[in-house]
Amino acid sequence: MTALRLNSLDGYSRFDGPVVLIIMDGVGVGSHDERDGVYVANTPMLDSLMQEPLTMTLNAHGKAVGLPSDDDMGNSEVGHNALGAGRVFAQGARLVNEALATGEVFRGKAWSELMGRAEAGGTLHFIGLVSDGNVHSHIKQLYALLEACADQEVKRVRVHALLDGRDVGPKSALDFILPLEEKLAELSQEGRDYRIASGGGRMITTMDRYNANWDVVRYGWNAHVLGKGRQFGSASEAIQTYYNEDAAITDQYMESFVVVEEGAPVGTIEDGDGVVFFNFRGDRAIEISRAFEEDDFAIFDRVTRPNVFYAGLMQYDGDAQIPKNYLVEPPAIDKTLSEYLCAAGVTSYAISETQKFGHVTYFWNGNRSGYIDKDLEIYEEVGSDLVPFNERPWMKAAEITDKVITQLRGGKAKFIRLNFANCDMVGHTGVPEAIRIAVETVDMCLSRLLKEVERAGGVAIVTADHGNADCMWTEKKGKRTPMVAHTLNPVPFIVKDFSKANVLAKTGVEGAGLANVAATICVLLGFAPPKEYEPSLLAISKN
Repeated sequence: MTALRLNSLDGYSRFDGPVVLIIMDGVGVGSHDERDGVYVANTPMLDSLMQEPLTMTLNAHGKAVGLPSDDDMGNSEVGHNALGAGRVFAQGARLVNEALATGEVFRGKAWSELMGRAEAGGTLHFIGLVSDGNVHSHIKQLYALLEACADQEVKRVRVHALLDGRDVGPKSALDFILPLEEKLAELSQEGRDYRIASGGGRMITTMDRYNANWDVVRYGWNAHVLGKGRQFGSASEAIQTYYNEDAAITDQYMESFVVVEEGAPVGTIEDGDGVVFFNFRGDRAIEISRAFEEDDFAIFDRVTRPNVFYAGLMQYDGDAQIPKNYLVEPPAIDKTLSEYLCAAGVTSYAISETQKFGHVTYFWNGNRSGYIDKDLEIYEEVGSDLVPFNERPWMKAAEITDKVITQLRGGKAKFIRLNFANCDMVGHTGVPEAIRIAVETVDMCLSRLLKEVERAGGVAIVTADHGNADCMWTEKKGKRTPMVAHTLNPVPFIVKDFSKANVLAKTGVEGAGLANVAATICVLLGFAPPKEYEPSLLAISKN
């Protein structure tokens, strides 16, 4: 393997200050009307920055971040992959679609092992997010797996359905669960028995990430494996009952449920079974995978750990090999910006709160855990609060800002990257008052940071990984529905040069996206971008 190398940029004048990348998670450039939470919020700093000469917008969805089509919303995972990798890689949904279309999924060792479990009398279980949000999963992919089971005469299948309400409508669960129940009934012929066995809202059941709240995984384990949870005759009955009991409840926060028949769970996970976690995105799949796979697991009492063959739709952490078995190969992302900067001896500092910490580390580094060079890098995580985000929309932005200011005053890191999670995490709640506070919090922190970057004589880059807070609701026939998913809007990209060491000019890249940011950072740090990277958005002017 050839050693990575960055060459010095001709005509570049070095300066003492750092380059600071500020990622305002979930801030898109929206419709500039009352629906737009970024527009209606009081944001004097962002408003001022949008008038800067080195300002533009970037595509942060669809093909620009490796997704199948431009109808697909971006997300934090693929956004940070593109930001840190400098080019576009085919991402989870696209890879899985291709593998299903070619049949490659069904020719691998993992699928063969699952079929072996079924032939020996075991049940096949599919756990995952049941929606067409295409951020963590897509229901069409689940249907393809279920149909393959029927084609291969798998006798007994159980689905453990996690409810979305976040990447799709907040109360859209029945739009997916009712057709799924019909599909399973249709496949239950010729001696086959296919049913939903358990489920719950994604923020309550199974899909925790970054060790934020392991109780979420425990609730999922109890429902899927132990059959412990509130009992109903069907998944659709559970959802409708929760709606009837609490008009304000949304799908993502529904409690776990277990489907029973004659008082007994219809599908607990038992010895000899096969289990597939059918989400393709990794961050909310790692913890449940660990619960199934780790021998010395001690985070919560599993009560029992059935002897199953467990596989992910993809491998969610390549370095840690989680899970050990998977159906589709993940994208192989190499030559990330961090690798190049470490090879060049550039010191760096990365920080976010727990909810987005993996995005400025793991995803930024091409789905790679841990440090690339501990002597050159510092990663710092600020623990997130364990409360609904609309109840504390300021989250940990102030604490992150304090720590970055300490770094700026210490003068050790040449490249700093940080993520403010507020506008995405609060945007997912669909609560307009909280969204405005989240946006204003980020703007206040942005103002504090830019004063310090100016004091340090550095360069600030302000951008986002995708939109969210820029659309708080949709309206049809006079009725407003909270918009809790990401948007297809472009995101801002702003460079504020306090160093005054170089004359910067836009390069005029057409159709620019997040993948162009890495090369731009190289230029701002005085390096010629790697030839494989998407072109820089800025150049050193010769005039």
